[in-house]
Amino acid sequence: MDEALTVRFDTRRECEAQFRACLAASSTLLELFDPDFDVFPLGAPDVDAALRAFLADGGRLRLALHDPSRIERHYPRFLRLLRDYGHLCECRQTRRGLRTLTDSFCIGDGRHVVRRFHSDHLRGEAVFHSEEACDVPEHRFAAIWEESQVVLQPTTTGL
Repeated sequence: MDEALTVRFDTRRECEAQFRACLAASSTLLELFDPDFDVFPLGAPDVDAALRAFLADGGRLRLALHDPSRIERHYPRFLRLLRDYGHLCECRQTRRGLRTLTDSFCIGDGRHVVRRFHSDHLRGEAVFHSEEACDVPEHRFAAIWEESQVVLQPTTTGL
């Protein structure tokens, strides 16, 4: 069994690197919450390739957000991924009452987590190989997910 590893970060580059590490370490489920996904590099070619490999191997992706407009305008690769793997991906938008939530996190397989303490700042931490570190974020994600509605669904006319 792998030993828990904690990495602190405070720059965009470090945050993106930890997100990529979480994606690489995950095989079954990715759960992400961010107000608008400005910092998560969902539109990057390498992340697209990694997500496609993850989904092709049977992984599932669940993404919750306040505002989908950044993804709609700036992440065409991610929109194509949703179209191609819609049966394994689901995106939900929070209801108005939850729009005050300001944290940001990615949970991989219930064992890895990358979290920013506030979405306006890059300071955060990544914890790998620790179910305990994922416990609170998983419960938080489940509550957010339950109170959110489906968004970014692919259709026959595009997205």
